[in-house]
Amino acid sequence: VRRMLQAVPGGDKVDYEEVRVLYRKWFGENPFYHVKPFEGILELLEGLKKEGLKIAVFSNKPHGAAVEVVEKIFGRDVFHKVQGQTEKIPRKPSPIGALAIAEEFQKQGALVCSIDKQPGVYFTGDLAQQDTLEKFAQKVITEYGHVDYLINNALPLMKGIDNCSYEEFNYALKVGVTAPFYLAKLFQPYFSEGAAIVNISSSRDRMSQPQTESYTAAKGGISALTHALAVSLAGRVRVNSISPGWIDTDFTEYTGADAVQQPVHRVGNPMDIANMVLFLCSEKAGFITGENICIDGGMTKQMIYHGDCGWRFDI
Repeated sequence: VRRMLQAVPGGDKVDYEEVRVLYRKWFGENPFYHVKPFEGILELLEGLKKEGLKIAVFSNKPHGAAVEVVEKIFGRDVFHKVQGQTEKIPRKPSPIGALAIAEEFQKQGALVCSIDKQPGVYFTGDLAQQDTLEKFAQKVITEYGHVDYLINNALPLMKGIDNCSYEEFNYALKVGVTAPFYLAKLFQPYFSEGAAIVNISSSRDRMSQPQTESYTAAKGGISALTHALAVSLAGRVRVNSISPGWIDTDFTEYTGADAVQQPVHRVGNPMDIANMVLFLCSEKAGFITGENICIDGGMTKQMIYHGDCGWRFDI
């Protein structure tokens, strides 16, 4: 919400707390879990209009259904537009620390070749598709001839056993496990001396919340793939993985229980991950391969039972 407000003229003058109250009024406490796309959207917009609010639409499809529905009610004159199109909020990469990792490598003089489904990067495509991976690898090798470091940091689909289909589960594995394997295979002849692969896993590779099977399986898979590749590529490429815990990609500073529950008394940020990736790719980590490093502020090492630290389990 803050990022959306920053993109709208005058948005910096809007009271964030008022926006939160209005948000809850219309969507409830957990909007992302309880509101289906366009469910009650007309009633919502009519209500907002009655309250005298202006609306800005944020969409990656300037002429999509969301834009058409809102324009029908509010008219075109209330939209914040850029070059005749609906304003788009720059998308921050969903994978943990992806942008920070790329920027830190660039600061060191590296040429970064990113692949993403969203446009605006070196190569746009779906990692779940074999031809996408092959075209990406061909483009990199054609233009640069070799690869120094491969960082696998894609975001697999997270759905649980109750609602995850066979196709969706396999899609998560394609993105989270198959793609890292196949990219390593495609680049194998072109890795330079001292090359390194760093796979971004998750602390969910060793602990879980309910209804997260597709994501957890993918992250567990890439952790296991790491030590397998380290042995197969021994003497040529070092391969390690990182399992982040709670990382806030917006660098939000938390207080209270959110922070203090962590043994380090803070929530992680992308630089915690980016710095470790840089280290694992450096000569300083020359004696490290096949390892998984959990960066979670100590959360997975903290043993908590009923009654500990003010925590209770009600049955």
